[in-house]
Formats: sequence, structure tokens, C-alpha cells
Amino acid sequence: MTPTTLPASRASERVGAGDWQRIADELNEYGSALTPRILNPAECRAIAALYDDEERFRSTVDMARHRFGSGQYRYFAHPLPDLVRELREAFYPRLLPIARDWAGKLRRPAPWPDTLEEWLGMCHDAGQSRSAQILLRYGPGDWNALHRDVFGDAVFPLQVVIGLDAPGTDYSGGEFLMVEQRPRAQSRGSSTTLPQGHGLVFTTRDRQVRSARGWSAGPMRHGVSTVRSGRRRTLGLVFHDAA
Repeated sequence: MTPTTLPASRASERVGAGDWQRIADELNEYGSALTPRILNPAECRAIAALYDDEERFRSTVDMARHRFGSGQYRYFAHPLPDLVRELREAFYPRLLPIARDWAGKLRRPAPWPDTLEEWLGMCHDAGQSRSAQILLRYGPGDWNALHRDVFGDAVFPLQVVIGLDAPGTDYSGGEFLMVEQRPRAQSRGSSTTLPQGHGLVFTTRDRQVRSARGWSAGPMRHGVSTVRSGRRRTLGLVFHDAA
């Protein structure tokens, strides 16, 4: 078994070991929530090392060139590395009840079936068949502008980023940022330091917000603050494919 392979049962156990009521409560309140450690340091290093294997990726994006910030990321090609695929499959059933709850409160359709395989089939039928799984790499002075990861009409409302390097040891700065646009009020921002091997679950585009008339959507964007030193690498798990 290579370091980039994890039995599906173990991936499911690690993800399932989180306090998912707490995670759901924090997502409801803030639009993001940390998970316990999902990957050990050796697994983090093994995934980060894939970055130099160009055959595993379908494209590379230079953020400065596109005015997305500064740094670089790569989209994995199909088939995904085993560990990336297993983690995605393990997270989906944990995120699904939250996604359906939000859709119900916001009176939106909830098209997501019980399995990730079925949902990805629906994405492909809608013309979204390219991998949206991302490996990101930042060096000193790099940052990521506030944005949303929406790649077509078929959208899953939650996603996960996993830290592959240790903050304070491998790099400084580089906090994960979220900004919520609030109606008739100033925007609200938050920052999270992403521990190595831990995941951060966050909203893809908005969260449900209680209002005088029930519930409304609070638009949110995410990004990364400037890395001051070292190297920061993360794995992004998106639960819809790209057009």
C-alpha cells in the first residue's frame, strides 16, 4: 500500500470520527468548520509531492497571470489518486444532510442523491465532466483573492480544504479567509489557521441565515491571506465536477 492509498473503510472512519453536530452548528453560524485530523504527516507529504507529477493533472493555473492573486494550483485529471477519491467519497455522506437542510430552509431544489457516484453522473449528464479537485501551492508573498468555486449549473454547496503543511513550522501567514456579505450591513470576515492534516469544511457560495421572514442566503467568498514565509500547500475537495 502506497502512502497515497488509504482503505475506504479507514477514510470513512477518520472522517466519521468528527463531531458532525458541532461541524454542522459552526457551518450554520459561520459558514466554515474545522474537522479533526484526517491525514497524518506522511500522507500529507505524499499528496503534496504529487504536484511535480504533471501527468496526474489536467491543467495548471498561474494565479498572478489571471489576477486571481499570486501562487499556483493544479487541477487533478481523472482518474483521481486513490486517497483523493476515497476522501471525497467519505466526506460526501457527512455533508449531504447539511446541504439538504440548507436547501430546505432556503426553499431551493436539493438535487443531490444519496451517493457521490450518482451525483457525479448527474454532473456529467449536465456537461460537467472535468475534475475540479485542486492541489494548491503558495510561497512567500503569495495569496488567493476572494472567490467562489462554481464550475457550472450543477453545484454542491459545501467543500473541503485539507492542510498539507504545518503552520508556524513550514510557513507563516497564509490564513484561510472568508467574507460574508450581509444585507444592509458591513461585510463580516473571518480567518482560520489550517492545521496540517485537518480539513476545513466551508460553503461554496452562501450559507443559510435566519431573517425576519424566515431564512435568506448570505453570500460568502473565500481566499487565502499573504504567505509571509515558507511553503503552504493544500488539497481542495470539490463535490461537483467542472464544465
